[in-house]
Amino acid sequence: MGLLNFLFGTKNKAIQDFKKRDAVILDVRTKKEWDAGHIDGAKHIPLQEVSAKVSTIKEWNKPVITCCLSGGRSGQAAAILTKNDIEAVNGGGWKSLQKKV
Repeated sequence: MGLLNFLFGTKNKAIQDFKKRDAVILDVRTKKEWDAGHIDGAKHIPLQEVSAKVSTIKEWNKPVITCCLSGGRSGQAAAILTKNDIEAVNGGGWKSLQKKV
């Protein structure tokens, strides 16, 4: 098994584990991107608002799978949430994540 398979396999297992525990999918793209398409049932908070909405996200009392267009912004969002004691995983690009959930 190569390094990439190991890394992405671990991420896929984490996503499946989070989904089994009724995780919230949080899309951190812009409103324009969100309006052009998103995962049904996902919540939308643009990346620049995530830090200000930490208390709201904590109230969900669920693990969070972040997504964006390609995985960069969702990685930043997952890091912000983790630093604020919210269990989060970067789900990557929303179209790819949609196939996994």
